[in-house]
Formats: sequence, structure tokens, C-alpha cells
Amino acid sequence: MDRLLQLNTIFISIVIEAIPFIVIGALISALIEVFVSENMIIRLMPKNRFLSVITASFLGVLFPGCECGIVPIASRLIKKGVAPHAAISFMLSSPIINPIVVFATFIAFGDSWTMVFYRAGLALVVSILVGIVLSFVIKENPLKENIDMHAHDHSNQNTKQKLISVITHTIDEFLSVAKFLVMGSMIAAAMQVYVPTKILLTLGDTKVTAILVMMGLAFILSICSEADAFVASSFRNSFGQSSIVAFLVLGPMLDIKNVLMMTGYFQKKIVIILVSLISVFVFIGSLLL
Repeated sequence: MDRLLQLNTIFISIVIEAIPFIVIGALISALIEVFVSENMIIRLMPKNRFLSVITASFLGVLFPGCECGIVPIASRLIKKGVAPHAAISFMLSSPIINPIVVFATFIAFGDSWTMVFYRAGLALVVSILVGIVLSFVIKENPLKENIDMHAHDHSNQNTKQKLISVITHTIDEFLSVAKFLVMGSMIAAAMQVYVPTKILLTLGDTKVTAILVMMGLAFILSICSEADAFVASSFRNSFGQSSIVAFLVLGPMLDIKNVLMMTGYFQKKIVIILVSLISVFVFIGSLLL
């Protein structure tokens, strides 16, 4: 009974923490759908695959929020004509390099910029590398077939009609993502209750195992990127800098709820490739720190 109560508490806390950012993500996605045309995006994004990935990765600094609401935004950008590899690079970097997360990391680590630079720097490197690899791998639209592939034309609508469309799209997007949030939060809560973190902590004797353990914890805990720095800072006495950076970078890119959300939008093979690339690049990057 105690474990069930603990599971319920963790589940509710994850959902409550994530819902505001899912609403923000759904709203931004709806605004892009209604007010941003395909021609506008085509003019803004570079044609060159390398420049488009780099540009998209750095654009993440303009979008406040966490990983909970970024998947529908990336999906909407792809529907609007952004190259999939660029949209995915944006999806990976935005939850880490945006101003809210940067400031939270700065505060969590005692007003020090060191961890901020390591975290943001590795996040940008990983998002760019993943995007470049995907630019050679993805040959067709990576979105699922049951996802509406056609953006609607809102150019002829008046202001009132556009606002109604924004509200409609926001509700639809929120409901689409919410089911994955609930499933992911339940699995994450169960993992936290029935897989004691003490067992994992005892495995971090070497630099390699410590990085792997912290990557595993980041995936299991599924903490929003606005709050994960405060959790990571509590591990400073047990783990080294490299493993903590791995925790801070992998979590916003890959956690239980986020992977489930990706499976709702992207084809299975793309999700598998993404999980593999992110895991490898985060591990190697953290190892080199």
C-alpha cells in the first residue's frame, strides 16, 4: 500500500509538472500552424543541410519550455516544410538551451556558469551531430501516416477565425500529446518506486559506469528540464562532472514520457535511430569532458 501511494504521488507530480509546458507547446504549435506559412519558413531556413541543422539547433534558445511540449512543435515544423533533420535538431536543443533552463541550471549549481556551458555546449554538439546524420538517413517524411500530413490554409481567415483556429488546434494537439504524457508518467513513476535508485548509485564506481548510471537515471526519473538541474546538483557529492552533464543533456532529449510522445508522432524506425544516436553521442561527449 505504501508503494502504491508513493507511485500515485510521483505520477501526479510528474503530470502536474509537465502539463503547463505541454499547453505551451500545443499553443506554439497551433500558432505556427495558423500564422506561419510554408513560404515564410522556406525563406528563413537555409537550404544547405549543415547550415539548416546548425541554425535550427541555435533557434532553440528562442523557445521557452521543456521537452514535454517540444515534440508537437517539431512535428508541425516538418508539416510546414522544414527539413526533418533540422526540425529534430531544434527538438533536441530547445529544451536545454532556452533561457529558462539556462537560468535554472545557473542557480542550481551555485551561480556558476561552468555547468551551464558544459550542458548547453554538449546539447548543441549532440543536436547538430544527430541532425547531420539524420540528413543522410531520412529519405522520406518521418512522421507517422496517421498524422495529418497537410497543413491547412488559414491565409484567407479574418482575425477572429484565426484565433478560433488557434484554440481548436491547441486543444487537438494537447489531447493528442496528453495520452502519451499519462502513459509515460505512469511508467516513470513505477520505475522510480520499484527500481530503487540506490542499486544504480552503487554501480557508478568508474567514470564509464557513472556516466551510464546517470544516463539511466535521467531516462527513468523523467524530470522536466526546468527542474532537473536541481536534482542533478544533489548528486555532486556522489558523481563527477562528466556523469552529471550526461544526466542534464540526456534527460531532456530522452526520457520515458518523451520517447512515448515521439512514438506517437514519428515512425518507429526513426525513433529507434534517434534513441541510438542520442545515447551514443551523449555518452561519448560526456566521456571526453
